[in-house]
Amino acid sequence: MSHVVMEVDPALWFLLAPRRRGPRFEVAVPATDTVGHVVRMVGIPPTEVGPLSLDGRPVGLSARPTAAGGTDAGAGVPGHVPVLAVGPRARPQPTRRSPPRFLLDVHLRPLARRLRLLGIDAAWEPDAGDAHLVERAAAEERVLLTQDRGLLHRGALPEGALVRGNRADEQLADVLDRFAPPLAPWTRCPRCNAGLVGARLEEVADRLRPGTLGAYREFSRCTGCGQVYWRGAHARRLDAIVAGARRASGGPGRG
Repeated sequence: MSHVVMEVDPALWFLLAPRRRGPRFEVAVPATDTVGHVVRMVGIPPTEVGPLSLDGRPVGLSARPTAAGGTDAGAGVPGHVPVLAVGPRARPQPTRRSPPRFLLDVHLRPLARRLRLLGIDAAWEPDAGDAHLVERAAAEERVLLTQDRGLLHRGALPEGALVRGNRADEQLADVLDRFAPPLAPWTRCPRCNAGLVGARLEEVADRLRPGTLGAYREFSRCTGCGQVYWRGAHARRLDAIVAGARRASGGPGRG
């Protein structure tokens, strides 16, 4: 068993055990372990890892920090303990697909609805298990959003992110800051994620209550589930969500 000194950026300390939340700490590492194994071992999902360096030189997750003849002159010298520096992901974070598409786990339904309100492609399924989420994220090139750290440790997951915040508005702010997706409010169905199109009153009249028929004249219809939308009692609250997202994005929209 060899040893590695870890220097973890303070932005990632919340992922570490309390005893390790400091400028540096030492861990015992099997000689066959990679950098990826080491960061997972201390509790950091690979999706949250940004720049990595070993004894001051950039490395990837597949590097072996204790390999003989390592990355600097100290490697292989008796008594030398390599230093692994771990940084956070840069923000905004690029994704394989642009604009990014997201898949949210079962616990993030309120966040999914807010993302859809902003016109962001956000898939969500009420009964999706972990294996299915990873498989769908890979097949559809979606970034998996979750607060389950264990899910983000799965090797088959191409892209994911640990969502921060306890409330939906905090979570939305975190996702917008991390990925800077382009905004297109009122273009996607909050219920099913399909696109919205304008609808004439006569096209949707049979789905509306008499009070709605008499009070509103502008409607949208979902091209997927058929849900009809209009500016009703919740319009002011939804307008506030959209306005806050636009302010956070620096303008009417991105892209």
